[in-house]
Amino acid sequence: MPTVAFQTLGCKVNHYETEAIWQLFKADGYEKVDFEKTADVYVINTCTVTNTGDKKSRQVIRRAIRKNPDAVICVTGCYAQTSPAEIMAIPGVDIVVGTQDRTKMLEYIEQYKNEREPINGVSNIMKTRVYEELDVPAFTDRTRASLKIQEGCNNFCTFCIIPWARGLMRSRNPEEVIKQATQLVNAGYKEIVLTGIHTGGYGEDLKDYSLARLLEDLEKVEGLKRIRISSIEASQITDEVIDVIDRSKKVVRHLHIPLQSGSDTVLKRMRRKYTMEFFGERLDRLKEVLPGLAVTSDVIVGFPGETEEEFQETYDFIAKHQFSELHVFPYSKRTGTPAARMEEQVDEDVKNERVHRLIELSNQLAKEYASQFEGEVLEVIPEEIDKESQDSGMYIGYSDNYLKVKFPASESMIGEIVKVKIKKAGYPYNEGEFVRVVENEHQAVVNG
Repeated sequence: MPTVAFQTLGCKVNHYETEAIWQLFKADGYEKVDFEKTADVYVINTCTVTNTGDKKSRQVIRRAIRKNPDAVICVTGCYAQTSPAEIMAIPGVDIVVGTQDRTKMLEYIEQYKNEREPINGVSNIMKTRVYEELDVPAFTDRTRASLKIQEGCNNFCTFCIIPWARGLMRSRNPEEVIKQATQLVNAGYKEIVLTGIHTGGYGEDLKDYSLARLLEDLEKVEGLKRIRISSIEASQITDEVIDVIDRSKKVVRHLHIPLQSGSDTVLKRMRRKYTMEFFGERLDRLKEVLPGLAVTSDVIVGFPGETEEEFQETYDFIAKHQFSELHVFPYSKRTGTPAARMEEQVDEDVKNERVHRLIELSNQLAKEYASQFEGEVLEVIPEEIDKESQDSGMYIGYSDNYLKVKFPASESMIGEIVKVKIKKAGYPYNEGEFVRVVENEHQAVVNG
């Protein structure tokens, strides 16, 4: 039985796609082995969101070549899409496939075995207008299933290379999304995370269909308990989407809405599509329909030209609107983007000092957010045993509003929805006590 090993760098979409590529190999009779073991084929799914992503991808490729010089080395993903020649130049790389035509990988492997000539299977992503179907009926080790609904992005923010790596916005056929959601529920998943490169843009390229419609259709999937949207831009949170969320029994009280900056002048330089006034108004509306909503976000600190005043605007906006957690990134130059060529790059020390200030704020806001739920009973899906105290029978899982909870449970509860009382709120963990497993009998099916 031939063996294949995978290594994935970068985002959730890449992890989803690696699972999909594994399904293709599995159907072809391959056995999966750990990346640190000797395999016949190595598949490296690369990231290019930063220059460091490129560098890490190259290191992993070289590691695979050293592990087994006779193996077939396949490189795919975003770095493969933007820089195929750079990757082909690494001695030992046999096949390069970008962010499309992943289904051809097995054909390329056969071709390579016969011809022993390296294959560059990367084509112009900007010409692609059709969503590439990649099916994932189940995930190797997850209790939350990702469901990819779209590909690409039309925004061309000045700091971002991703449209060049992923192409323009294309939505997955709604029937396929519903079909796969049903498949995942049948495989035992209670929660589905809708994911994509620009997830909230779903439907912009479809006729008479939208993200709001998709959420309504997913609401009707029997046995599905939770729908989480992995990320949505403020500009895509339409009144219609808010209305659907308001009526929904399944969309969770957690949204990840990338802010990037809380200053209108910085947003303009980033070429982002909203103002702070608009963003704030959307947050207020959302919190009206979803009391207790957790809003997490991404922020880039030290974007070219960012002044102390502009940074302070960002800080104040975040404090005022009480985000529940932030991912804070110091701006890093991405070769090939307009921002990398901008004058007035911010000094590293200034960036780091600002990053620390925002991380402190984020930790404080996260604690404050969690403290509202002390003494409350929340629904949690246990995901794994607590590694730090393996004998204690403590498990870790997420509540619908994305609180990380540690509580006593058992192996059989993994992936199930259980009621947990928050005894001690905190960050990064809340301590809880098990109340009971949620049974399905009282949950009437919503008829569409």
